[in-house]
Amino acid sequence: MKLELAAYRGKKICVAVSGGRDSMALLHFMNAHKEEYGITLSALNCDHEMRVSSASDSEFVKNWCGENGIDLLCFKADELALKTEAEARDWRRSCYFKAAKGADFIATAHHLDDNAETVLFNLARGSALAGATGITDAVVTSSEGDKLNLIHPLIACTRAEINAYVAENAVPYVDDETNFTDAYTRNYIRNNVLPALEKAVPDAAKAIYRFSRLAAEDEAFISAEVERRGLLKFDGDTAIIKSCEKPLFSRAAVAVIKDFFKRKDYTSTQVEVLYKLQFAENGKKFEFLGLTAYKEARGISIMKTVSEGADCEVPFFDYMCGKSSIYGGQLLKITENCSDFTAFSDKKILKFDLAAIPQTAVVRFIESGDKFTKFGGGTKSLGDFFTDRKIPVRLRKTIPLIANGNEILAVCGVEISDKIQIKDKTRKVGFIISEKF
Repeated sequence: MKLELAAYRGKKICVAVSGGRDSMALLHFMNAHKEEYGITLSALNCDHEMRVSSASDSEFVKNWCGENGIDLLCFKADELALKTEAEARDWRRSCYFKAAKGADFIATAHHLDDNAETVLFNLARGSALAGATGITDAVVTSSEGDKLNLIHPLIACTRAEINAYVAENAVPYVDDETNFTDAYTRNYIRNNVLPALEKAVPDAAKAIYRFSRLAAEDEAFISAEVERRGLLKFDGDTAIIKSCEKPLFSRAAVAVIKDFFKRKDYTSTQVEVLYKLQFAENGKKFEFLGLTAYKEARGISIMKTVSEGADCEVPFFDYMCGKSSIYGGQLLKITENCSDFTAFSDKKILKFDLAAIPQTAVVRFIESGDKFTKFGGGTKSLGDFFTDRKIPVRLRKTIPLIANGNEILAVCGVEISDKIQIKDKTRKVGFIISEKF
């Protein structure tokens, strides 16, 4: 078993160790060569508490690390009561992020056969090219912005090579009894499918490994092309994908869904619908996973879905007297004492006749049947007014309104109604300060 460690010379590496054959082989090898490469070595162990033997396995790792002078970080699921492999994986990844604060790299013991299992599993589920890349080193970013450098030093080693190393060096290990059951799909592939494939096509796992590295190169190139051509932009909480060819669009869409909005359970069908949305008329939308995608002239805009009635309506004069400056999560300040606007130079400021606001007026978002009388006259539906002003459909539910029934008196950040315009007889002037739309 040969590992290339030159790239990690002088680095701090923390090895994830379960006590099993593969992770113990990796830790043993790293420990035997750490001085040669100036590596500062540590380990981490995660007790998921999902198996009867998990506590004794963790104790085994603790004792071996103690005997060999290796610093060990221990994590226990405790009261989380993990039940599924997905829950266990997410919790384990959170432990990696904690350990990464004291290390340059977190190393796991995934090997060449694991890579083959992953590729076969993904292909069987109908994965795109990204699923064929298998297990690769990666920089992972958490929702809090923390970074994790994840490496797999054994990825080019076969299970047979690891077994030989363990035997030659008398590396102790414990067996995870769940590895011998076919109850899990990956186990079935490991215990049945891959051996049968190797019998039919010798060295199939190695060939799959070569294929996955080529796929990874192609995937990296296509993803880099998305960035080079500026096909993906962000405007606050909104992601915009410019119209482009399907391979590029798909990469951009997955990056938006998975990385920006942190949605893991997306499907290829949803990505396909997003792609086809490019060819729909402006204003068409597609809702999925708590997100809404809109077709606009500039491409596809994706944002979190804004529910109808997301914020309760507030009586206009209650809002004004309360001196509140936030509505619907954005700036909205209504006042009659605004002599200095320097602090709001980048905002839209509308002036209106305060006495023209009826006592029954409220602050709210758009509702069916709303109509608006433009400044200077001419009444039309609020939807038509938004269309005339080229306000994107995705923004319409987020624009604060001053309304009296279905009569819109002000579209904050855009325009006031003719009914509250300032006239010669106006005695009280009000000011609406808000985001520009």
